Amino acid sequence: MNVQPPPPVAAASMSERRVGLIGALLVAAGPISMALFTPAMPQIVHDFATTEATVKLTLSLYFAGFALAQLVCGPLSDGFGRKPVIMAFMGIYLAASVGALVSPTIEVLIAARFVQGIGASVGVAIARAVVRDLYVGERSARIMNLIGLILGVGPAFAPTLGGITMELFGWHAIFVLMVLFGLAIILVCHYALAETVARDLSRIRPRAVVASYGRLLRSGYFMACGLVMSGGIGAFYTLAVVLPFIMMNRIGLSPTAFGFSMLMQSGAFFVGSLTVRRAIGRFGAYGLLPIGIAFIVAGSLGLAVLPRLHEPTFITVMGPVALYAYGAAFIMPAMSTASLAPFPHMAGSAAALGGFLQMGGGLAGGLVAGLFGDPVAAVSTVVPALGLVTLVSYLWWRTMPEPPMAGVVLARRETPLQ
Repeated sequence: MNVQPPPPVAAASMSERRVGLIGALLVAAGPISMALFTPAMPQIVHDFATTEATVKLTLSLYFAGFALAQLVCGPLSDGFGRKPVIMAFMGIYLAASVGALVSPTIEVLIAARFVQGIGASVGVAIARAVVRDLYVGERSARIMNLIGLILGVGPAFAPTLGGITMELFGWHAIFVLMVLFGLAIILVCHYALAETVARDLSRIRPRAVVASYGRLLRSGYFMACGLVMSGGIGAFYTLAVVLPFIMMNRIGLSPTAFGFSMLMQSGAFFVGSLTVRRAIGRFGAYGLLPIGIAFIVAGSLGLAVLPRLHEPTFITVMGPVALYAYGAAFIMPAMSTASLAPFPHMAGSAAALGGFLQMGGGLAGGLVAGLFGDPVAAVSTVVPALGLVTLVSYLWWRTMPEPPMAGVVLARRETPLQ
């Protein structure tokens, strides 16, 4: 059996709160870079004299870069260490943000966004791996919840900030904010993040990487966890593709008003994370899963039915979205912890493949949504389908036997913390 080497001594200074705050900052890089940009999409269609479908590629290819690059940065962090890989990929993110800022054509902007997604991918993959390096069980779930709690704040205000910035200074200024955000992450990780895994270059040999991913793909338990997250969290990325065109072009909101409207989605996720934080000690992370699934199903049904009954309004669209987001906050801590717990010796690869599945759900949903001529029909079809994926995958996960957890018993029906 592979045994994970102990983390470097410096990692002992990393408290739960410190790990959660740094992890949230890393994970937020991807969603914030997406949410800041969405209010500018209709204006970019006009400024570059292009089509909605072309501008949607700035999101779809961002997702593609984000999803695929995780499969690289995760194993690299297992071999070289977490910090060097974070610095390298955030450097890529920073360079791509500058490229997007000075883009003279829509083609250059699309390419810059693709590379930006590659750089931002390091956040999801490595933040979860760092948590697994240091904590397991309920402690891990609490940190994942803290990451989700803070993650709800950034994307909640990012569309509002993006809309205000665009109206005051133009859409190019949005990328100035991303440059500053990238610099902040690099500085925080350089000074506050301790290395949490021993350097071991044998882990990045091609045969070792293929073997790691092969084991993960053959694990029904891991795949069930990943697909729950793929549908539950991936739906947010699909919504990012279609909501700007529904809320601004169809319902008639201004960019700033659209930014405020997105508080309903991110705010619901934030409130759900707060609820989980208060309840996790009493019911356990896994005891809260059925509640989250129920809210996701309710939101899916609302989106499938309400916009089809009559002309969409703010409430008939964002109301079901808020239900979905509230439920998603309940599934993230448990599924993130469950997917990583059996694989301590390849946490980077496991976190990367989990993130790929999560982003892959959003990428697939966004691409399918782009095939619809009507964005309302897209949101009423694709997001409920992702909700169905979440439900079916959760039921599949319930049938899976508990795998070995590296000596840690992580029961699905946990007793209250003492």
